Amino acid sequence: MKLLRKLYNEGKPIEVHTVEKTQDELAEELGITRQALSNHLKVLKELGYIRTGRGFIDLTEKALELLGEKRGGVFVFVRIEPTKRKHVYAEIKKMKIKRIYRVTGDIDLIIEADKGQLDEILEEIASIDGVKETVTHVVLEVL
Repeated sequence: MKLLRKLYNEGKPIEVHTVEKTQDELAEELGITRQALSNHLKVLKELGYIRTGRGFIDLTEKALELLGEKRGGVFVFVRIEPTKRKHVYAEIKKMKIKRIYRVTGDIDLIIEADKGQLDEILEEIASIDGVKETVTHVVLEVL
């Protein structure tokens, strides 16, 4: 517990994009050998674009910026009809978004996502039966 607390205190939150395929699958889809993929991944890791470990590949913030995928964040506040909350929660959990917060107060959910996804997310949320209202806030700067 002491080590975990120390690691937590010394760490900082960073954004990653996790690949959910095996290296064998990626190599096959790219039309290269597993060894060639491994060599490419080693270079990307040394450059700070990915983190790898046993069974995972994560793209770092640096990689997302290089790809033009790091566009800043948005928060979508969602009001839901009380009788349809479970249905709305289930549908929103299926979406590709960073985080979903269930909160108290005038709204029911706060959805955190990337700015590049905003149009798609709002369309998808609007199509869910039980969503009464959304209010969007775009992050200008992280202080």
